[in-house]
Amino acid sequence: MQNWLFDIRSRSFVLLTILFLVLTVIVHFEITESFDQSVISFFSEYAGNSSLDLLMQYVTESGDVFNMLIFGIIVLVIPKTRRIGITLMILIVLATLLTGYIKCGVDRDRPDFEYDGAPFPVTISRDTFALFCEGGYDASYPSGHAARAMIIGIILGYALSERFPRGAYLMFLYPVMISISRIYVLQHYPMDVIGGAVVGTMLAGVMAKRTKLYKFFEKSKT
Repeated sequence: MQNWLFDIRSRSFVLLTILFLVLTVIVHFEITESFDQSVISFFSEYAGNSSLDLLMQYVTESGDVFNMLIFGIIVLVIPKTRRIGITLMILIVLATLLTGYIKCGVDRDRPDFEYDGAPFPVTISRDTFALFCEGGYDASYPSGHAARAMIIGIILGYALSERFPRGAYLMFLYPVMISISRIYVLQHYPMDVIGGAVVGTMLAGVMAKRTKLYKFFEKSKT
């Protein structure tokens, strides 16, 4: 999974930046509005399975910024995984702030559908934080949950890749589940979670290399 790590001046980072800019433009000009509305309408109609509803609600709350920070702290206090914990903590904060400010700029409304599934056991969080920008809280693009979940998938997947080269890719199931859950609970459109996933990939790829995450393997061999 070392190909997932790259420098800011690398081709991978440039291509991801272009992809995100293209996604942002088509979302801003509502080019994908019909697609987004049809997908979110589909999810709103099929909510109602109590077991699935509760599963999706708990999955989506695992991507809350405070829950992820707690996870990062736990990883941080373990000596063998301290470098991973530091990387996660930095990225979680950066992703939350960056997506918050982008939301302020794009200012896309969240889905306006009534959720008819099982009652939420906990309050579904939006956790958008952008100083000096009040409109970001109710904005939809890009998804901070999807960005943070992709960061978790890449960082932990890379940390496991040397000993479990194939199994490490299973970590990407987590951002997929988070993205689906955000649509399922009617907090985001499909393009929101795609945009968030791209942001998370960009941040994780660069920061993991900057913090020399590869040294985790050097220490584990001694």
